[in-house]
Amino acid sequence: MIDAIRTVGIPVSDQDRALEFYVGTLGFEKIMDAPVPRFGGRWIELRPHRSSTTIALTPARDQEFAGVDTGIRFTTEDAAALHAQLSDGGVDVDELLNWPGVPVMFDFRDPDGNVLYVSEVVRG
Repeated sequence: MIDAIRTVGIPVSDQDRALEFYVGTLGFEKIMDAPVPRFGGRWIELRPHRSSTTIALTPARDQEFAGVDTGIRFTTEDAAALHAQLSDGGVDVDELLNWPGVPVMFDFRDPDGNVLYVSEVVRG
């Protein structure tokens, strides 16, 4: 039986540029960066602070385009502060959504236009 999610792939057109964004701008930790010529690039695996699930920056190919809605949702302690930080840093962010009964959230795009989401952790 499947019992966990280990890694989610994000297609990117330039792995070095994506690595700089995810590590330098988002603060992710690089777990692995290994050449995989058969794969058409490298296996680059990263993780957000305190996360057991990782993301892999996979080379975009003909059948796997960059610039997709990834459906990936990250969490943060303070969505408004992160929204301001990313916006001030030149990241393409959308409106901060603050609806009653729903965690504060927003979406943003990486340098390839891949859409990612952030929601605030609700402490109960």
